[in-house]
Amino acid sequence: MTHHTAEHRNPAMNDCIDNCQQCHAICLETINYCLTKGGKHADPQHIALMAVCADICATSADAMLRGSQVHSVICGACAEVCRRCAESCANMGDDAEMQRCVDICIRCADSCQRMAAGTS
Repeated sequence: MTHHTAEHRNPAMNDCIDNCQQCHAICLETINYCLTKGGKHADPQHIALMAVCADICATSADAMLRGSQVHSVICGACAEVCRRCAESCANMGDDAEMQRCVDICIRCADSCQRMAAGTS
C-alpha cells in the first residue's frame, strides 16, 4: 500500500504542496487588498487571474496530497498560471503587498515546474 503522508513523500513534493497552499492563501488575501485599493489593482482581468491562480494552486496541492498520477499535468498548468499571475502583480508597481504575491507565485511556479518535469 502506498502511503501519502508527508514522511512518505519526496521532500520536493512536500515543498511544492506547501508553496501551492501558501500561494493559494496569499492570492486570496491579495484579491481583497486589490479590491480595497481600487484603480488598476481592481481591474477585472487582474482579479480574475489571481482567483484562477488561487484555484489552480489549491487543485495542484490537492492532487499531490491525494497521490494522483496526474499531479504532474496539473502542476504544469499551475506553473504557467502562477507565472502569469506574478507578472500581472508585478505590473501594479512598487507595492509591498503586490511583491508578496509576486514572490510566492514565482516560488510556486518554480516548484510546480519541477513536479511537472518529474524532477526534484
